[in-house]
Amino acid sequence: MKCPFCQHEDTQVLDTRVSEEGDAIRRRRRCTKCDKRFTTYERIELSMPIIVKKNGSRTEFSSAKLRGSLMLALRKRPVAAEAIDTAVATIEEKLLTSGRREVESGYVGELVMQELKRLDKIAYIRFASVYKNFEDLAEFQEAIAEVGHERKPRK
Repeated sequence: MKCPFCQHEDTQVLDTRVSEEGDAIRRRRRCTKCDKRFTTYERIELSMPIIVKKNGSRTEFSSAKLRGSLMLALRKRPVAAEAIDTAVATIEEKLLTSGRREVESGYVGELVMQELKRLDKIAYIRFASVYKNFEDLAEFQEAIAEVGHERKPRK
């Protein structure tokens, strides 16, 4: 670690602590040349993959857009905010753990559909109708039949 005062490349770590939030390591350092002290922080750097749209353009992943899509599909549906937060976190985790630097928007759409199918069948049909660009009633019926086969019997 370079000294910010004299640019000497040899510094000594005097103290190491985990931050109060637990998301960083705080290190107190001393330069072996000028003897000045300074603090550094280590944080995990996670980068979401770039989203490749159908037209080939690329855009940064947006958690807000993801949440907005889920909220739109779940509008006026009885789904708790915590469940939506969990769905967003699940999708983000799958994107991060994929290890890919770029993912197609279609892959993200499929992840959203998986989460919506788990959360609310009506929201799933709403999203699928736009995402898959249904053009006639038969496509709606197929999607409804697909969800209907997974339905649990009422008691």
